[in-house]
Amino acid sequence: MNERLPAGFDLEPERYELQEAPFLDLELARRDFFKAAGGGLIVLLFLPAAAAAQEAGGGRRGRGFGGRMPAEIGAWLHIGEDGAVTSFTGKVEVGQGSRTSLAQAVAEELRVPADSVRMVMGDTALVPFDGGTAGSQTTPAMVPQLRRAAAAARELLIDLAAREWKEDRGLLEAAGGKVIHSRTGQAVDYGKLTRGRKLVEAVGAGAALTPASAWKVCGQPVPRAGGVDLVTGRHRYASDQRLPGMLYGKVLRPPAFGASLVSLDAKEAEAIEGVMLARDGGFAGVAAPSEREAERALAALKAEWKTSPQTAAKDLFEILKQGPGEGRDREGRPEQERGSIEEGLAAADFRLESAYTVAYIAHAPLEHRAALAEWKDGALTVWTGTQRPFGVRGELARALGVPEERVRVIVPDTGSGYGGKHTGEAAVEAARIARAAGKPVKVVWTREEEFTWAYFRPAGLIEVRSGVKKDGAITAWEFRNYNSGASAIRPLYDIPNLKVEFRPSRSPLRQGSYRALAATANHFARESHLDELARQAGIDPLELRRRNLKDPRLLAVLAAAAERFGWGRARAAGRGFGIAAGFEKGSYVAYCAEVAAAAATGKPAPEVKVERLVTAFECGAILNPDNLRNQVEGAVIMGLGGALFEAIEFEDGRILNPRFSEYRVPRFGDVPVLDTVLLDRKDLPSAGAGETPIVGVAPAIANAIFDAIGLRLRSMPLLKSRG
Repeated sequence: MNERLPAGFDLEPERYELQEAPFLDLELARRDFFKAAGGGLIVLLFLPAAAAAQEAGGGRRGRGFGGRMPAEIGAWLHIGEDGAVTSFTGKVEVGQGSRTSLAQAVAEELRVPADSVRMVMGDTALVPFDGGTAGSQTTPAMVPQLRRAAAAARELLIDLAAREWKEDRGLLEAAGGKVIHSRTGQAVDYGKLTRGRKLVEAVGAGAALTPASAWKVCGQPVPRAGGVDLVTGRHRYASDQRLPGMLYGKVLRPPAFGASLVSLDAKEAEAIEGVMLARDGGFAGVAAPSEREAERALAALKAEWKTSPQTAAKDLFEILKQGPGEGRDREGRPEQERGSIEEGLAAADFRLESAYTVAYIAHAPLEHRAALAEWKDGALTVWTGTQRPFGVRGELARALGVPEERVRVIVPDTGSGYGGKHTGEAAVEAARIARAAGKPVKVVWTREEEFTWAYFRPAGLIEVRSGVKKDGAITAWEFRNYNSGASAIRPLYDIPNLKVEFRPSRSPLRQGSYRALAATANHFARESHLDELARQAGIDPLELRRRNLKDPRLLAVLAAAAERFGWGRARAAGRGFGIAAGFEKGSYVAYCAEVAAAAATGKPAPEVKVERLVTAFECGAILNPDNLRNQVEGAVIMGLGGALFEAIEFEDGRILNPRFSEYRVPRFGDVPVLDTVLLDRKDLPSAGAGETPIVGVAPAIANAIFDAIGLRLRSMPLLKSRG
């Protein structure tokens, strides 16, 4: 795809939902910045030429300012004449706390309190182009950019004060929103320095950043920005947006995937007062003055559909192994290969071959997809919850046939996404209906629509062959993933004969990004198989991992989790202990699980209760320990659902369990005692934490179940039959 991504960020193959789209540079004229932000000082951080070219995918460069500045703006911030600090970023807040952590980053370098920084996020008319809030890239990519912009602003303010006072700038320092003379104590606040000015300063990455060991704002448990509004209901999500004269839209859905509309009789619906019909090829929707009237109009549409027979969930893994279908690469590609698998197996004292499966699961965000669209003078504005405001802007422009510069997408802080809100279905639907109706239209998906028409986490089949010596040295590792993806497919274990491979498949359901992508599937298979190897060789599962690891960071989280858990202690009857470790997106995690389990008479799945789960997590220097703990424990609880219960059931093009009464997610009673150990590595750059903590929950529990009752479960969810 052509959409710009952070330097060094590769698009994983399982991001199926992302299609190629052109990118546009942010090319605001100097006056446009002040029109957007007001007078004062504006600092623009430009990416280095090499990084900008990489992020742009080798695409065009804009003219910039005065014909001499590059157009790849990484971040920008404004210091107003009243001293107010506003920072602008294309990232969005979807519950992960980025509004708070990004404000901390700016505040740290500007020497101001975090709550004095206002973040403008996800408004395509105001913020720099951004590839989207995905891949745990907000912390490693955007935090440094904002810090550099803020550090440059700090140095510019010191320069302004030095010139105004005619003093040596070496005697001046920034603190508390002021520039202060270290000897005389003379001080001037930022607002006074910028008053009456309209300064635009373009800077690179040259300003010195504060080392993590000297942080005063970053590294602190700063309360969540807007937290009071969230818990009191004052925050307005996309579904809460209102405009004068607004109508409510509903979309006609086919009875099965792939069905085509043959005919439509809308006479009865159009006879309802205030109802308007939108018809665009195979798309049909209605708009009405109230949601209830829109539902009534939708029910009045008489549609004839053409459907075709489709597969069912019972045949899923056989279909995935058949490959991608005619005309596509059936062999996939090796992700990593060295040595000889056959020689490694021959050298092994024990050999093992196993297959593991993972089901499709839904993102199940509490906030449904929603969008409010308004057309005015040929321009379109859409308020919607998405992780990719610029990507959705491109979708809208293509779907509606308008230039991207005539489309504005505004993203209110959104009620979770988990990788499921990369696309703009509701936005396109609202815009289509609004154009036909000539009035603003809001579309809010129902829970059934969310479960049926959104994309799912890819299902997968993973086959593993391995060999191990009596001393625990793994001699061979062959790992093949069908369909679910390549994320974290490469093991960190030191294995001389290794081949890991991802093979694409023809998926019967729409699939795409999910929190941690295929790292969850690959860790489930890898860490379960390692436990099986350890049992076969008669070696403690923790010790087997240690004997085959050299990575100090993974060893450190394993040690921390084992110590906190008390690994090696005696267990009671019916109790089992399991261990797993993982890595992804620059961060490392290890788990120790304790379960109570018993075989259930007459049932295929055992009775299982996860009693305790210790998680040790390391993502470099910690920006906000409270927020990090929330991310880790939220991911762990979410991981319980995929590990134990969640699975999409389907047959003949229809989803069979499209509501929470039929789709089992974790409940309060399912949550074990959570014991979280955070390793703060101030000597390492901060990495993202929104995804990695989910990856090893399932194998830790599966290994504990085996330890308790000797039953090896190789399919996620582990307790599929349990309701």
